[in-house]
Amino acid sequence: MSAATKSVRFEPARKLKGSVTPPADKSISHRAAIFGAMAAEPVRVENYLMAEDTISTLNAVRQLGALVTVDESTNLVTVRGTGLRNTTELDAPIDVGNAGTLMRLLPGWLAGQEGRSYTLDGDASIRRRPVDRIAEPLRRMGAEIDATDDRLPPFTVHGSRLRSIAYELPVASAQVKSCVLLAGLVADGATTVIEPAPSRDHTERMLAAAGVTVHRNGRHITVTNVDELVLDDLVVPGDPSSAAFLIAAGVLVPGSRIQVAGSGTNWTRTGFHRIVRRMGGIVVGELEEALGEGVVGTEPIGDLEIAHGPLTGTVVEPDEVPLAIDELPLVALLGCFAEGETVVRGAEELKFKESDRIATVVDGLNGLGGDLEATDDGFVVRGTGGLRGGTIHSHGDHRLAMLGAIAGLASQEGVEVVGMEAAEVSYPAFASDIAALLG
Repeated sequence: MSAATKSVRFEPARKLKGSVTPPADKSISHRAAIFGAMAAEPVRVENYLMAEDTISTLNAVRQLGALVTVDESTNLVTVRGTGLRNTTELDAPIDVGNAGTLMRLLPGWLAGQEGRSYTLDGDASIRRRPVDRIAEPLRRMGAEIDATDDRLPPFTVHGSRLRSIAYELPVASAQVKSCVLLAGLVADGATTVIEPAPSRDHTERMLAAAGVTVHRNGRHITVTNVDELVLDDLVVPGDPSSAAFLIAAGVLVPGSRIQVAGSGTNWTRTGFHRIVRRMGGIVVGELEEALGEGVVGTEPIGDLEIAHGPLTGTVVEPDEVPLAIDELPLVALLGCFAEGETVVRGAEELKFKESDRIATVVDGLNGLGGDLEATDDGFVVRGTGGLRGGTIHSHGDHRLAMLGAIAGLASQEGVEVVGMEAAEVSYPAFASDIAALLG
């Protein structure tokens, strides 16, 4: 065990009460930094997430020539970019750390930097995460991608003159979609991505705000090439994926009543909220109702009221998975406390996260007294009414660390989380926010 590994014990909670604001949205923060670096004029980003993954993105765009200033007292970031086609040539690899979003979005921009090559590398976890799904469309557009074993980091993007394509995603993925759309900004015409199911749409919203012609027609999203991006100041909402852990805690711990304030309520990010409501969880607040045609404007923000209540099992179908992909471990946790079976299907993507989240979630919760079975594309949870407790390992995965913490609060005997420091990747104040709710 590494000397840096931290074990934290979370005891059963009597109830949770109070109000908490989740950290800034990780997905939007990544995009704000990247788009700011691509923009022709300086971009101010309010409420930027200052966590390990998003700091990796700030460092990456600095390497590429952007000037970045950070006011840590207010989390205000200002990015003075290079423009779309003028990144700095590098002698060293870009270190993406543990940031999968950075690793998959940035190559879309770099692929259009004619005559320049960039190598991306990261930590041990990143080196296990495949990049073949972004390499395939970028190669079709004319870029050259050299990957380890043709599918893994470290990999090199050789910038080229790009041609526009229509690309049908084999699996719904906001990261792959975004990569292709960014490449489309410097391609020779209109580039279309065809989704098998909707995925988070932060890239489309931000591109539209930057003056790009973006159109959604059903499952087709099209962008046209542009000379420059011009973005107004951005405000990052609270992260729905981080808020999901607070929601799960409020639903599972008896006697709880909490408010989650200032969270993003974008329809493409609140699949978990809808699943919780379907299971009987009390989540009160306005969520964006649906994904419309064209492109929706700014990111919606709202407050949610959460209360404990009995749960029943549910089935999460494949078309729901992209809209709740990061929260599916929490669906497994809720299933342990629900009456009946909870089934998740069509979630093969979980195998390629910071850990194999099908295996680690199933093994971890079984070790706490759950009754779960892994399948090829998800899992089955047989509700037992609760969890005994015990020890769970994060495997360096921030979401698994926080999952263990919430399990501990709702368990009979408490849970020790080994590797709790992993939560720093997305939610640095997680432990203190939970402590505040314990009162």
